[in-house]
Amino acid sequence: MTTSATTAAARPGDNGVEHLDVLIVGAGLSGVGAAWRLRREHPGRTIAILEARDAIGGTWDLFRYPGVRSDSDMFTLSYPFRPWRGEHSIATGESIRDYIRDTAAETGIERLIRFRTRVVGASWSSADARWTVRTEVAEADGTTSSRTCTCSFLFLCTGYYSYDHGHQPEFPGRDDFAGRFVHPQFWPVDLDHSGKRVVVIGSGATAVTLVPAMAETAAHVTMLQRSPSYVAALPGVDKLADLARRRLPADLAHRLVRAKNVLFSQAFYQLARRRPTQVRKALRDLALRFLDPTAVDEHFTPAYDPWDQRLCLAPDGDFYRAIADAKATVVTERIDRFVESGIRLASGKVLEADIIVSATGLDMLAFGGVELTVDGRHVDPGATVAYRGLMLGDVPNLAFSIGYVNASWTLRSDLAARYVCRLLGHMDRRGWAVATPTPKDVGRQRPLLDLTSGYALRGAGRFPKQGERGPWTVRSNYPAELLSLPRADLRRDMTFAPRATARRAQPAEVTA
Repeated sequence: MTTSATTAAARPGDNGVEHLDVLIVGAGLSGVGAAWRLRREHPGRTIAILEARDAIGGTWDLFRYPGVRSDSDMFTLSYPFRPWRGEHSIATGESIRDYIRDTAAETGIERLIRFRTRVVGASWSSADARWTVRTEVAEADGTTSSRTCTCSFLFLCTGYYSYDHGHQPEFPGRDDFAGRFVHPQFWPVDLDHSGKRVVVIGSGATAVTLVPAMAETAAHVTMLQRSPSYVAALPGVDKLADLARRRLPADLAHRLVRAKNVLFSQAFYQLARRRPTQVRKALRDLALRFLDPTAVDEHFTPAYDPWDQRLCLAPDGDFYRAIADAKATVVTERIDRFVESGIRLASGKVLEADIIVSATGLDMLAFGGVELTVDGRHVDPGATVAYRGLMLGDVPNLAFSIGYVNASWTLRSDLAARYVCRLLGHMDRRGWAVATPTPKDVGRQRPLLDLTSGYALRGAGRFPKQGERGPWTVRSNYPAELLSLPRADLRRDMTFAPRATARRAQPAEVTA
């Protein structure tokens, strides 16, 4: 495998195969953040990031549909070590992409990344106390070559969905439609929607983003949903943040605004779980600032409670404004079939369209589809239990990064990276080569992503489960985890093996 610059010089391993101390998979928000933490806490370790695509940014480089933006405020989505200096709290996809790239460039992390290198499999050997990682590298001439390297610790920062395809239901009569049919995950660069009639199928964050963005120049945009979703209209610019940044040093202002937003979002989430009727009313009142009660009752009053599914955000109410200004319409009805001129609904009505956008969600995929084996045993992620929401039961020297369902992704991905750094330091001090979470009494198992959203329910079986007892649970509470996870007992339900005994088939459990 071709070597790029690393924190320390990469070492040849067995049979001349390159060996690294830590291998990170994915150069998105999580991967860049994990690399920064590891370089800071373990500057002597060899590190590389393998990225299947040819650019930094992950989600924020992949998605290019009109209006793409964050669904979390940037003061919590950004890195704690690099303050967000942008004007908008809810930022565009382009500005987030630039932020991640600039972070990688300014910190030297960009030199650790090996682009066009897709990890297809990783095999753990207890005899060698290392992972053998198989990759496919896209060469400049268009061919693909297979390469192998080894690592002592594998850190999967691959997100939670397939980059190769989105969720696409089979719509009857789709081939009969004479217009353009697109999925937001693969937005055509040549698509011009100016003056066109557009139907957006879906009611999630992507649809709520697309509708006002396309309505600016389209003849008309219709959002077609099977059932209503909650949409929260929030300010696009954080005035308190602007004031703090004018009056205080950048780092201090960032920390204060970050803390304020964390506490506000967590308080809102807890209120929604404990007093759903009160939060329902608050969200309804927000919608009534823009729309009449009939429209709110029909299209924006879901049957589920707030935060059973992730809330959609409309900065400055742009989504509601597009409807109020008659640039967009919402229709809540089921599809019968596609016809030449658009979509025929179950009622028999036809929605005329030149362009249909299928904003029908993501196809969830654990660990980027990497096939894992431990001593020849296949690891099915859906059959495992997550340890502290960042490692897998009975899988040695492997961590993964996944965000909160009720807060910014980066908050938990950064906690995961900090935990990995602590674990590696603990292993160094005691001479351990292997750390394996060992499930004991985990209690009743439930999905890791505890949401009722369609994408979460469809993909639940592909992801690890969580238990009902620590350390096998994930607390959807960043302030609580910020206090507990950095101080968590690294030895609890963890089996270690020292270097001298790493060749044992079954490592001994230790308590110190």
